[in-house]
Amino acid sequence: MKKILVTGFDPFGGEKINPALVAVKQLPNEIDGVQIVKKEIPTVFNKSIEILYKALKEEQPDAVICVGQAGGRSTISVERVAINQDDALIPDNEGTQPIDRMIIPDGPAAYFSTLPIKAMVRDMKASKIPASISNTAGTFVCNHLMYGALHYAAVNQSILKAGFVHIPYLPMQVVDKPNMPSMSKADIIKGLITLIQTTIHVQDDITESGGSIN
Repeated sequence: MKKILVTGFDPFGGEKINPALVAVKQLPNEIDGVQIVKKEIPTVFNKSIEILYKALKEEQPDAVICVGQAGGRSTISVERVAINQDDALIPDNEGTQPIDRMIIPDGPAAYFSTLPIKAMVRDMKASKIPASISNTAGTFVCNHLMYGALHYAAVNQSILKAGFVHIPYLPMQVVDKPNMPSMSKADIIKGLITLIQTTIHVQDDITESGGSIN
């Protein structure tokens, strides 16, 4: 593995910052001898996939890890699956709010992450970073982008590994949000570096419980 593309969304939903973009921008340019290419993605349906596809064609990475904010989550959550459905609770950053719309009309109902998701969680926990498997990426632009990345790999018969990671709010974002969990920027960056290292070194994912009751 020679190159990994890591993306982060711009702020959305009234937030002044997006911890995904903050953390991605501060990742090192090289991890364990692998070049890390960082790309800002707009929180906009369709345009987000267009910009991702352009970056994938230009950079030709071995893996792409998309990162987004999930307010309310307390762990770095590695997404298992993306569904072929846009159903926006709020408008995106250009005012678009698709409801019950397929992302790719002739695409499959879902794609599963091709990253070593359970090994990622194991390694983050070993590094004392709260981490978990998530079985829903939502139906907003995060799921939209994850589905787009995996569809690109499938259609192009690529060896490209692809997936999505959600991170919690930063502490500064929850000052006026009582009881809302957050995670320090340092821990988020440490977690992302750890899961990138896992992507580099683990070819076949481990078999370990990552399910949930609800």
